[in-house]
Amino acid sequence: MAEQVGDKDTCLTMLRDMDRDRYLACLLSPEDKRAALSALYAFNAEIARIRDLVREPLPGEVRMQWWRDLLEGTPHGESLANPIAAALLDAIGTHNLPRKTLLDMIEARIFDLYDDVFDDRNALEGYAGETASALIQLSSIVLSPSDAAINAEAAGHAGVAQAMAGMLLLMPLHRRRGQVYVPLDMLSAVGLDREAFLEGKDAARIAAAIEIFCVHALDHLEKARMAVVPKSVFPAFIPVSLTGPVIANARRAGARLFEQDIQPSQLRRQWQLAKASFLRRF
Repeated sequence: MAEQVGDKDTCLTMLRDMDRDRYLACLLSPEDKRAALSALYAFNAEIARIRDLVREPLPGEVRMQWWRDLLEGTPHGESLANPIAAALLDAIGTHNLPRKTLLDMIEARIFDLYDDVFDDRNALEGYAGETASALIQLSSIVLSPSDAAINAEAAGHAGVAQAMAGMLLLMPLHRRRGQVYVPLDMLSAVGLDREAFLEGKDAARIAAAIEIFCVHALDHLEKARMAVVPKSVFPAFIPVSLTGPVIANARRAGARLFEQDIQPSQLRRQWQLAKASFLRRF
């Protein structure tokens, strides 16, 4: 048992380095839920950063398969020595989390390993739903299984907005890699394609595409805000409070988003998270 507690503490410490905002959100959550939440968030951070760790898709797919094997009950010999893997399995067992949802998260993240483009906003929403929205819903199950079902629609919209805000934050990096997360139907609406967007010369059209993207993200955020989120599961939504400021900064930046850092300062983000936790409003 002492070894398991150590794994949980290690998982939270690792999250502090991998995803500081969700680490802080964990600290604002009920103490008895932090181990499971930090395991989920650390797992999310691990699969999200695989593209950063590999140069080719195949090694990335191998890393994804490692996590699939763990969740499907055929772990590799060293799997349980991984503190995140051990904490994740403990969270699944303790809170009866659906492994299928976690496997779908991995499957969706395969998209990140390649340079394909979403065909339309439905494809984008599907990706966001299986990643960010799923993470909010899994966290809600940890916090209150009985209230999590009430929460599904809000989690869906909030996750799409949150995922899109993340794409806006990472747009300079994605462009350097040759990745485009703005769907083709949004690009086509302003007369662009993937190559023209990456080339970055037509500032007016690029700004228009970013505006369409931001408005769509904001629409999902507003729908999430209109939903009634039970108090018991609100901690799962604390990280969503950072989404609105990012979208607003991206709209102001327009085509300059390719070179401009729109991330609010760490101090500002800490204040925003604390405010959301206190007011229960994101």
